[in-house]
Amino acid sequence: MSAHAWISLAVTAAVFIALQWRRNVPADLLFLGGLMAVTVLGVITPGEAMAGFANPAVITIGSLFVVAAGLRSTGVLDWVGHRLLGTARTAASALMRLTFTVLGISAFINNIPVVAMFVPVVLDWCRKRGVSPSRLLIPVSYLAILGGNCTLIGTSTNIVVNGLMQEERRIDVAQQQYTPAFREQLHGMTLFEIGKVGLPCAVVGALYLLFIGRRFLPDRTELIEQLDDQRREYLIEMLVQPDCRLIGRTVEEAGLRRLRGLFLVEIDRQDDVITPVTPSDIIRAGDRLVFTGVVTTIVDLEKIPGLVPAADMAYEIRPQHRQQRNLSEAVLSSSSPLIGTTVRRANFRQRYNAAVVAVHRNGQRLPNKIGDIILQPGDTLLLQTRTGFSAAFRHSRDFYLVADVEGSEPRRHDRAWMAVILVALLILWLSATGWISSGSLFAGFGSTAVAGVVVAGLMVICRCLSMDEARSVIDLHVLLTIAAALGLGRALTESGAAQTIGRWTVECVGSGQPMLLLVIIYILSLVFTELITNNAVAAMLFPFAVSTAAAAGLSPRPFAMAIAIAASLSFITPIGYQTNLMVLGPGGYRPRDYLRAGWPMVVLITTTALLLIPVAWPFAL
Repeated sequence: MSAHAWISLAVTAAVFIALQWRRNVPADLLFLGGLMAVTVLGVITPGEAMAGFANPAVITIGSLFVVAAGLRSTGVLDWVGHRLLGTARTAASALMRLTFTVLGISAFINNIPVVAMFVPVVLDWCRKRGVSPSRLLIPVSYLAILGGNCTLIGTSTNIVVNGLMQEERRIDVAQQQYTPAFREQLHGMTLFEIGKVGLPCAVVGALYLLFIGRRFLPDRTELIEQLDDQRREYLIEMLVQPDCRLIGRTVEEAGLRRLRGLFLVEIDRQDDVITPVTPSDIIRAGDRLVFTGVVTTIVDLEKIPGLVPAADMAYEIRPQHRQQRNLSEAVLSSSSPLIGTTVRRANFRQRYNAAVVAVHRNGQRLPNKIGDIILQPGDTLLLQTRTGFSAAFRHSRDFYLVADVEGSEPRRHDRAWMAVILVALLILWLSATGWISSGSLFAGFGSTAVAGVVVAGLMVICRCLSMDEARSVIDLHVLLTIAAALGLGRALTESGAAQTIGRWTVECVGSGQPMLLLVIIYILSLVFTELITNNAVAAMLFPFAVSTAAAAGLSPRPFAMAIAIAASLSFITPIGYQTNLMVLGPGGYRPRDYLRAGWPMVVLITTTALLLIPVAWPFAL
């Protein structure tokens, strides 16, 4: 091998080793450092090094973060979560409902935002039902991973491999390194192509989780106690608007009975007060529902369309105005001018441009209506405020402490229909990209990156989310890691290191053993993805897979697809895939929990994939 080839291998190995031994160093920093090293040492040109940042795969993934945020901001995903787990009573029934829903959604929405949406939904359900989150959160991560392998856009790994195949084909058109038949096998994926193997794997994995895997999950009851301990009960009044979905339902049917952390005290109906509230009482328009509950359940109540706090009707009933407001908590100081006055007479609107939504006092359940509560030092007020309230009053002598409530951003329910239409448009567009020729008049419509950016832009233009929100949801850590890993993969190809190792592999195994070559590529991808990030594995092993196929005279497609599938299926470590890491803390898991629940899944999925890949994509050219 040339000196550049040895440099490429040495730098790549150094990045891999550093990821294992220096886990406190960000992965994107390590990959960027490796990319700069091979560039400075002359392995690739600066233009080749920066090409990864303009790769369509990176742009597509970034745009999908915005699309998913649009669904979350408009309340579409909240609605799905409510419909999904609203009446589930046991962990087994909840898992059954999660299985089909998470698989379906993650097939079309990137896994990370899907899990980010379902974690609070599951935690809330667990708090209400007294079930440990450790029984459900690993399955949520696993199901999102399985569903992502059913379509091109389900996971960023598929998009990366698709972009690499298209780039390799484009380069070879100029260099003529491969035969025409080999080059043809590097065409881009269609939307559902990878589902030929991904869907059967998802079915096998889902059946395992439903009937076997759940028995290997821990049941940490201390998590339930933590959910109960970290609570502050407030008294809050919610007004039922004419368009609320709860109208005409009984308290039981509306899901407002026996909720952990929430108690419906009474229903005020004009001059009639219903207390105690029974499960058969019917909710009507104009009802004032008086609750005591923890702040997380109050935030969830606000997310129900048509159910608004009765604190300040000038804002809550108009969704376009609610976007400028959120919830904040403030503790009254002993020097506050509000001490000794009732909430109604405190003039919060004039003093602070805020409205008192609820009041908490030393764990006591306050019996009075909010407007009649006499404020005392140390009272914690749940306020509906304008953006910037915390910064403006954090150092005010009127309050000991002021903080925004996490996750209290109001939902744009009036734009939910638009978000659904735009996602449907994206799916149809991506389905059609495989049929559009690169040389046609409408070649621009054949780009997944263009489709993603256009729909993400329409999400902002149609006010499904703001431009600031769109910028904030784009995960630069993920995008920088992918772009830098693509550059390192380019260095392995341009230096000849990938081709040399591919030839060595074929010489050791033999060109007449395509199945053994496939197993080697698949297992390498599987092992490496448990150690480092999945996208980086795909970007750096792809050149080896193509070179191995070329040296053996085989089609590159089954090997490329094996990398896409194996690099996404991380089940036995929390660090192999971002979603596994996301549920580690909320689920109270330990690393061995993933190994115990995940190794049978790996065996089943690996066997299924290796049997089906040669059938879906034959080795012969």
